[in-house]
Amino acid sequence: MIYKNFYSEVGKLLYAIAKADGTIEPKEIKAIHQMVLKDLVPLESSTDEFGTDSAFYVEMEFDYLNEKLYDPDVAFNSFIDYVQDHFSAFDAKMKKAVFNVANTLTDSFHETNIKDHYMIEKLREVLGLNAPVENV
Repeated sequence: MIYKNFYSEVGKLLYAIAKADGTIEPKEIKAIHQMVLKDLVPLESSTDEFGTDSAFYVEMEFDYLNEKLYDPDVAFNSFIDYVQDHFSAFDAKMKKAVFNVANTLTDSFHETNIKDHYMIEKLREVLGLNAPVENV
């Protein structure tokens, strides 16, 4: 798997989630940077030709899409297609890290709406993660 492509796709996922409510707040951008540093950089050892950790491609892609006012649905579907096309290349640790970053972004910065809920549940399904057990 080409890790730059993978992390660019994660950037699309996070953009779609952040943009689901129609706006992206500066605090969301800052949180994404912190999550990349804390949750994704430690998992990644690959770098590009300039020595940049591949996980930083999340932020590069996110910033590009935000600048271009990209359609969040197109961005989300691009990530889903990428996962389905490369599913065997994802280990359990990476699946969980990607899901946790996406879920944290959804929970932390805006009320979960129908679109957010759909995205998180579709992500859970595509990554092959078990649904949470609900209290009865």
